[in-house]
Amino acid sequence: MTQALRNGRAVGIDVGGTKLLAIAIDAEGEIMAEQRARSPREGPALIEAIATLAEAVGPVGGLAVGLPGLVQHGVLRFAANLPGIVELPAANLLEARLGAPVVLSNDATLAAWGEHARGAAVGVDDALVVTLGTGIGGGLILGGRLYEGAHGMAGEIGHVLIDPLGPPCACGQRGCWERYASGSALGRFGGVAAEAGRAPVLLAAAGGDPTSVRGEHVVSAARNGDEAALAVVEEFAGWVAVGLANLVNIFDPALIVLGGGLAEAGDVLLAPVQER
Repeated sequence: MTQALRNGRAVGIDVGGTKLLAIAIDAEGEIMAEQRARSPREGPALIEAIATLAEAVGPVGGLAVGLPGLVQHGVLRFAANLPGIVELPAANLLEARLGAPVVLSNDATLAAWGEHARGAAVGVDDALVVTLGTGIGGGLILGGRLYEGAHGMAGEIGHVLIDPLGPPCACGQRGCWERYASGSALGRFGGVAAEAGRAPVLLAAAGGDPTSVRGEHVVSAARNGDEAALAVVEEFAGWVAVGLANLVNIFDPALIVLGGGLAEAGDVLLAPVQER
C-alpha cells in the first residue's frame, strides 16, 4: 500500500447501519477531505457507494474500510444492522473497482487501533473501545496489542445478552445489549415516552409520530433542558452502564473510550453513565 499511496491519498471509510463516512488523510495523519452518504441495504449497492465515496475524497491510493459486523479475510460474513448483506467479498470487489489496495475489518476493531495509535488511548496498554451508534461495536487493546480473537471476530459486545426475554434483535436473538444501549435504543425509549404522552417535545420533533423519534431528537431536547428527554437519557444511561460494568469485570481495562454517533452527545450522556 505504501507504493500505491504515492499516486493518491489514504482513504478511510466507516460503514454504519445508517450512514457512510469517508475521510482522506495525508502522510501526517491530518484530515484533508470528508464526505458522508447513506448506507445501502444490498451488497452491490454498498460496494458502489463505498467506491464512489472513496473517489469523492480521493484520488485513492489505498483504502481502509470498517464494517459493522463479522469480517473474515476480506469478506463481510454478516451484519445485524445491514440485514440484506451476507457473505459479501467486499475487499476483492473494492480492489477490482478502484484498482487500489483495500484493508477491510470490523469498524470497532479499526476504531480501537486508531484510538490506541493516535487517539484517546495512546500509551494505554489495556483499553476498551465501545462504539454507540445504530448498534454497538467493541474493540479491545490488551497488553498493547489489538485483540481480534481466534477467528478475527472478537468484540461483538453489542450482542451480549442482557435479557433473554427482551425485544428481538436484528441478529436473531432477543434482549441484546444494543437493544438497550445503542442510538436505536435511545430513540425507542424516547418513542415510548412520547407515545405515553410524557414527552411532547420529542413527539413534535418526530412530526407527531412516536415511532419516528430518533436518538438525536432525545439528545437535542436533553441539551435544551427538557425534563422528559433528560429522564429518557437517565434510563438509557443506566443500560449503558450495566453493559460497561460487565465488560470491566471481564477485561479490567485501564480506560474505556466511548465512540460512535452517540459520543457527540458529550456530557449529556457521559455524566449519567459515569455516575451509574
